[in-house]
Amino acid sequence: MIQEKPFSATSGWFSLAICLGLLFGGPALFIYTAISTPGDDWLIPIGIIMILISIVMLFGFQAVAPNDARVLLLFGEYKGSITESGFFWVNPFFSKKRISRRVRNFETGSTNTPEAKNSAGQIIQAKSRTTGRPSKVNDRDGNPIEISAVVVWKVVDTAEALFEVDDYEHYVEVQSEAALRSLATRHPYDSEDHEVSLRGNTIEVCEQLKKDIQERLGKAGVDVIEARISHLAYSPEIAAAMLQRQQAQAVVAARTKIVEGAVGMVQMALDHLAQDNIVELDDERRASMVSNLLVVLCSDRHTQPVVNTGTLYS
Repeated sequence: MIQEKPFSATSGWFSLAICLGLLFGGPALFIYTAISTPGDDWLIPIGIIMILISIVMLFGFQAVAPNDARVLLLFGEYKGSITESGFFWVNPFFSKKRISRRVRNFETGSTNTPEAKNSAGQIIQAKSRTTGRPSKVNDRDGNPIEISAVVVWKVVDTAEALFEVDDYEHYVEVQSEAALRSLATRHPYDSEDHEVSLRGNTIEVCEQLKKDIQERLGKAGVDVIEARISHLAYSPEIAAAMLQRQQAQAVVAARTKIVEGAVGMVQMALDHLAQDNIVELDDERRASMVSNLLVVLCSDRHTQPVVNTGTLYS
């Protein structure tokens, strides 16, 4: 595996002074030879060599912007990378490949439209990216869902990004999509028994997604800064049924809480009646009282009070 190694480049300003000196010194020798004695003709080849050297030196100047890098190759051999910003001069025979180290982001499901040029080299269509479309995948329980994520990343090893994979930008997009699909199949959309779910444990799921993507992109010299789910929903064909199921589960959970509270209140009422010796109830009247209290407490409508004007047993 080829790893990045820094390249110590010469300052471009000192080399520029030498280049300008040779570039103007060559014609100066021609002028000097023209006005001097015939014996100084040997200076003409030197002037030609100076001009040729200055022209060749011009191909060695490099201006590197912040968060940019230049990968240097000499006849197919990797020599190093310039990762510092500034004005430099390197061997003119180096092949220089620019690579960005800026932080980038994309949404899974989006596609790139490459830049298009005509025969004259004019740009007729600028590079663009479509909006992300959610990926359709089955969760762990087999329910079809739609899911997409936003991935924030940057290049940290220029040599690996350029030489280990064919197109590192396309590689990042494809592997992120694959990692997202794999994550969705390992977890349910929603869960009731406190296990990790896509909807209920967003932070844990996003951390796992980031880890999965980083494992796939480590060989491409890419560091994943953040990965977060941007869209999560049931597929349209089952969305209505799943909504009804969620509503039914919510109703059952609410009724369960109501019943638990009602039973506690009935128990408290019976205990107070017994402790304070307010009234003694036989089993039949006790059961009737419990039944009436549960009906009143668990009903979803207001009850109508009925006053018993007779005795307790009539």
